[in-house]
Amino acid sequence: MAKTIIQDLTVGSVPKKLIRFALPFMFSTLLQTAYSMVDMMVVGQFVGSKGLSAVSIASQLMWLTTALCMGFTNAGQIIISQIIGAGRRQDLKKTIGTVTTTIAVAAILITILGLCLTEPILRALSTPAESFGEAARYLRIAFLGTIFTFGYNLVSAVLRGMGDSRHPLIFVAISAGANLILDLIAVALLHWGAAGAALATVLGQGISLVISLRYLYGRREEIGFDFRLASLKPDGATLRKLIRLGIPFALQHAAISISMLFVTRFINTYGLTASSTFGTGTKIEQLPWIVVNGVMVACATMVGQNMGAGKQDRMKQTVRVGAFICAGTAVAFIALFLLLPRELYSFFTSDPDVLDMAPMFMLALALSTPATTMMCPYQAFIEGIGNAALTMIIALLDGFVSRIAISLFLAYVCKLGLMGWFLGYGLAAYVNTILSVIYYYGGFWKKRVSLVSV
Repeated sequence: MAKTIIQDLTVGSVPKKLIRFALPFMFSTLLQTAYSMVDMMVVGQFVGSKGLSAVSIASQLMWLTTALCMGFTNAGQIIISQIIGAGRRQDLKKTIGTVTTTIAVAAILITILGLCLTEPILRALSTPAESFGEAARYLRIAFLGTIFTFGYNLVSAVLRGMGDSRHPLIFVAISAGANLILDLIAVALLHWGAAGAALATVLGQGISLVISLRYLYGRREEIGFDFRLASLKPDGATLRKLIRLGIPFALQHAAISISMLFVTRFINTYGLTASSTFGTGTKIEQLPWIVVNGVMVACATMVGQNMGAGKQDRMKQTVRVGAFICAGTAVAFIALFLLLPRELYSFFTSDPDVLDMAPMFMLALALSTPATTMMCPYQAFIEGIGNAALTMIIALLDGFVSRIAISLFLAYVCKLGLMGWFLGYGLAAYVNTILSVIYYYGGFWKKRVSLVSV
């Protein structure tokens, strides 16, 4: 096996291994965040508040579909990482084939459903009339590109599970660069509005997917997958493990996404300015995620490999290092959100009404940042050991109980109105964080066995 693809994370200095492995994921998240923000910036400057509202609402709906995909790609990543840690690389072929077929079927189904339900879903979300048409056009194009989005996430998950964080960075850089160029052409030059932003995103991901598949095909012997049609036939035992992990992971991501759409629906009723402020704020919220997502992905893979190798001390040390990095990140961004709210928003819009509302959302965001950052190493640990059931339970509480209940309580019982929805959107993360920390420090996980040993 070539070292350029498969990396052993069960030996060596934990801080050095984790940071070195996480850095490419941080840069990858930076690029993904950048091209997500570019969509909002270009649309905000050339289309206005109705464009910001449209892209925000449509992006959240697409995040729901991506969340379902990520459930199964994350499951595949964990299985692959534990296979590598246990030294059972002969099992890679059937695992990659099973995950690929599952993701392809899911992409086709979601494309069909999405195209059929675009307008009913937008109406259910109380999409402002001014942005309804733009949002519908964005969604239809995005749904047609589902196979590219799912395919890119699949390739990245396979490489992450093998300990390769460098090539996913290269592929997302290609996607981000293409997206930026196409955004400027489609939105700024051709004036295609939100539809142009969607087309730029889809084509960027398509280009990246083609290049990444060519890379994997050229190293098919190294990764243990020959790309033959027969190799795509699902393996029964692997499929059962994938479903056992994938469904809870998918429900985890979907629950949070659905609850966010619930909050979005009520915020939209406050009008175009509120919708634009919230949508822009959720993009700014992604800034600390650049660091903590890199740590989270690296922790999950590193914990998974060491779980397969039976090295609990390295698993715990991985979490400690990850928590330290996330704490520092939280402090830095809380200060940024509180000190420069209007300046951050001004990158996206010059609308004075949105800029005046910006400090309100930034205050709510600052209050939730400790939870949204510190939950990552502990949630990564739970995913890395393969405890999908607990991940799902915590996510269901976070999404369907905490976020909705807290938002309704603050908005109506405490009579905070729009600010209550802004606060409830973020404060729900404390439930996820507290439960994950209790599980980890309570030692309830110590008797679990790796997935490859069952």
